Amino acid sequence: MKSYLIGYDLNRPENNCPELIDALQEFSPRWHHLDSTWIVKSDWSARQVRDHLKPHLHSTEELLVVELTGEGAWAGFNDEAVNWLSEHL
Repeated sequence: MKSYLIGYDLNRPENNCPELIDALQEFSPRWHHLDSTWIVKSDWSARQVRDHLKPHLHSTEELLVVELTGEGAWAGFNDEAVNWLSEHL
C-alpha cells in the first residue's frame, strides 16, 4: 500500500465538514494528529483518493493529496503518533 499525505482548507464560516471527515476515516490505517492534515494508506492512486474526497468539499475549499516517499522528520508528537509514523512511512 502507498502512503498519502492529505491536506485541506475548509473555507466556510462553520469550518466543519463531517462528510469529509467520515470519508477520510474510511481509510485504514490512517494518522491524524494535525488539524487539517492526514496520512492514509491505500492501494488507490492519488487521483482516486482525491476523487473519493472531492465530493465532500465546497467549491471554495482546497484539497491536496500527495504520495509519500518514506522519508520524514517530525517533532513534538506523542509516542503513539511517532510509532505510527515510524511504522507506516
